Amino acid sequence: MYVIRLPDGTLRVPQSVLLNPDEGTDEGRIIAQAYVEIGPDDPDYDRLVGQSLTEAELEEKRRGWRDGDADLLRQFEEWKAGRDD
Repeated sequence: MYVIRLPDGTLRVPQSVLLNPDEGTDEGRIIAQAYVEIGPDDPDYDRLVGQSLTEAELEEKRRGWRDGDADLLRQFEEWKAGRDD
């Protein structure tokens, strides 16, 4: 998850939550990934803004991953076909 910089300057910061109300068991265990929004008045803003991405930049990263996945799948299929011989 990435820090996302919105057009108004607000940052969406990933936050993980782990709640285990029934200690010693997995019952009732909640694990979540979510975003919280912070503004320039937040003490962590200056530290996080430098590593943030716009939504367009994040989409470009995702597009690159998908393209890379297709290349990787093709290479695997070629390797697998060579092993079947």
